[in-house]
Amino acid sequence: MASVSELACIYSALILHDDEVTVTEDKINALIKAAGVNVEPFWPGLFAKALANIDIGSLICNAGAGGGGGAPAAAAPAGGAAPAGGAAPAEEKKEEEKKEESEESDDDMGFGLFD
Repeated sequence: MASVSELACIYSALILHDDEVTVTEDKINALIKAAGVNVEPFWPGLFAKALANIDIGSLICNAGAGGGGGAPAAAAPAGGAAPAGGAAPAEEKKEEEKKEESEESDDDMGFGLFD
């Protein structure tokens, strides 16, 4: 579980991103001070450096995407024993179809998450 210091820096970075302001150590410190939270002094600088070259919007949108799912499929052709038909694209199509079906089923309920 994240500490209070980490959470304060995370929320500050999200606020800055939402306001379309560049995330810097000084700005994180200003928000933390305004909130009246005491953090260990290295956290704001650490978060500012970590988020300096990262698109926070894509990070937020892809938070639940996983990331480790594509490696085994990519590793199989490198071994030289790939099937001639190319099974990987077929698997991707099936996954896309499943995602579309689940999205459609949510629409059929008549309400959404934020209604």
